[in-house]
Amino acid sequence: MSELTFEQMLEDSIKTIHSGEVVEGTVIDVKAEEIILNIGYKSDGILTKNEYTNDSGVDLQKAVKVGDTMEVKVLKVNDGEGQVMLTYKRLAADRGNKRIEEAFNNKEVLKATVAQVLDGGLSVIVDEVRIFIPASLVSDTYEKDLTKYAGQEIEFVISEYNPKRRRYIGDRRQLVAAQKAELQKELFEKIHEGDIVEGTVKNVTDFGAFIDLGGADGLLHISEMSWGRIEHPKKVFKVGDKVKVLIKEISGSKVALSLKFDDENPWKNAADKYAVGSVVTGKVARMTDFGAFVELEAGVDALLHVSQISKEHVDKPADVLKVGDEVTAKVTDFNESDRKISLSIKALTAPEATEDADEVAVNVDEVIAAQTEE
Repeated sequence: MSELTFEQMLEDSIKTIHSGEVVEGTVIDVKAEEIILNIGYKSDGILTKNEYTNDSGVDLQKAVKVGDTMEVKVLKVNDGEGQVMLTYKRLAADRGNKRIEEAFNNKEVLKATVAQVLDGGLSVIVDEVRIFIPASLVSDTYEKDLTKYAGQEIEFVISEYNPKRRRYIGDRRQLVAAQKAELQKELFEKIHEGDIVEGTVKNVTDFGAFIDLGGADGLLHISEMSWGRIEHPKKVFKVGDKVKVLIKEISGSKVALSLKFDDENPWKNAADKYAVGSVVTGKVARMTDFGAFVELEAGVDALLHVSQISKEHVDKPADVLKVGDEVTAKVTDFNESDRKISLSIKALTAPEATEDADEVAVNVDEVIAAQTEE
């Protein structure tokens, strides 16, 4: 029996490997674009950056250090130059597939950092498996700009798992909706009509502002923003403002809000301040063909009928007055229940004159019509 040569004994002592085999290696060198591992074979293994991770921004020399051990999969035993080509990300992806499958079957909530913001949604990576979250499944409301999610850690569930087509779809929307539903339930259990609560302005429209109450949005209509007149909600509020509001009404999931607090109601002492016979001063707030409405204070308007502007005949209020003019007049009628006040300048200039009651009194139908138009 012939003796084995040293080279033959060395060959026999070195293990054989095959493509697709999972082996353990020790890092012996780390370069900018590749990692070199001792895998117990006659040649060292080469693990390129592309086969290490899907994250192109990773710094290999920070992620891995000499002496680290890691499991890798053999791609090629001989790349043509005698080197063994390895992959780490594909092994991780194989294991990640099982992880994603389990999460899909168990409806498990996963957490990952957004790796990319794409035109149609977000891309996240879980155990080297890339998962796509369509824009329609990012939130329970439409979001045109998804860039705010870049680099943000988010939670989601797997709504579609198709490893054959490498199609993995994530869904964040149902989690957001469920969380909002829970917050809404908690909110409605503790709030009541008449409560004063703090909220954050979420959106401002032509007709009002939506206030986030921490579980549900309430509508602060323009007519409830002040006892006085509001020209436009955007001149009063901006998104992000903190505001204390009165819960005026709760109807199902709808909440109507108000800033008309009772202790600030200008009509509380109006009967004393604007008693019949009082001389008052105010500014013309708006004009109609039959008269001018004069703001005596925020929330308290009075009608100066066209017949009471002057003892001279006036065809239209606009002939002698304009919005913003300051006028002084006498209160000729005060109706607290209907919150209507009538004024007369003529009563000051010609107090001796006795006017016909129908002419001096406020034309109720006209006032109601004017206020309905508002």
